[in-house]
Amino acid sequence: MQSEKFAEFLGVFADVAREGSFSGAGRRRGRTPSSIGRQIDTLEQYLDTPLFLRSTRLLTLTDAGEALLVRARQILDSLEDAQQELASMKGAVTGTLRVACFPTFGKRYVIPAMGELGRQYPDLRLELDLTERLADPVAERLDLVIRIGDMADSTLIGTRIATQTRILCASPHYLAKAGLPASIGELCAHRLIDKMHGADLLGWADVLGSNTRTASSQAVFACDDFEAMRQAAREGLGIGYLPDWVVGPDVKAGQLIQLFPEWSAQPCAMTGIHALRALRKPPARVTALLDQLRMYIGSPESWSLGHAGC
Repeated sequence: MQSEKFAEFLGVFADVAREGSFSGAGRRRGRTPSSIGRQIDTLEQYLDTPLFLRSTRLLTLTDAGEALLVRARQILDSLEDAQQELASMKGAVTGTLRVACFPTFGKRYVIPAMGELGRQYPDLRLELDLTERLADPVAERLDLVIRIGDMADSTLIGTRIATQTRILCASPHYLAKAGLPASIGELCAHRLIDKMHGADLLGWADVLGSNTRTASSQAVFACDDFEAMRQAAREGLGIGYLPDWVVGPDVKAGQLIQLFPEWSAQPCAMTGIHALRALRKPPARVTALLDQLRMYIGSPESWSLGHAGC
């Protein structure tokens, strides 16, 4: 086997292992299953060892195949890194842009920014991991991770792209039925919308005091999705304490009413939205996405209700 072909064969092998079939790898590469099978046969002959146990229903890696897959992924990742590093030196927006962020933020702001990048750079491949977990740019080989809140990891390089302000809000229907609270203290007599999974993730303790059980016991709707909590507030289920990038447009449209705007002007209600990366000098595709995100979000942010950032 010619050495310049070895990387290609390793790529085919990794695709077959990932997809679990020749047909799946063929679809991924735009090739026929038989041509994929011939390349695997050639690779096995070259290495003088079987890489897959084959049956009519599935392919299973042999011990040698498992060992090669680890090495193949390292080699292919290194080759991709080298190609992308050289491309970034020329300022080319190429390669695969990998990003992780909160689901609602990704759907509302990252996907439109990626859409514009895709139109400008049709050869750019885009991957977006919509997740609530704290993704690791290093371990998961991500170009960017968008996080909201204080940045404690000094090993990562953070770029502030916007400010989040949490606001108290409710629907006109709910307030007409339950009454408008005259003070923050009166919130204890109202129905609340809260976030599931985690200790006081919405920050109700900041509003009601250190007794987070108060918020939990008053929560008539709890969910782990910001978009669903926004919808619950619009449906009149209770009072929400939600980010302005989630409900700011609804307040502007009159579908939700902001309560106690002075509360949201406090520093404790504000935090940064950051894009974190591992590389000090980012590839051109990362810079292009950050520029597009800032343009789409706007300055001041399109969702802002007029509070000064911190």
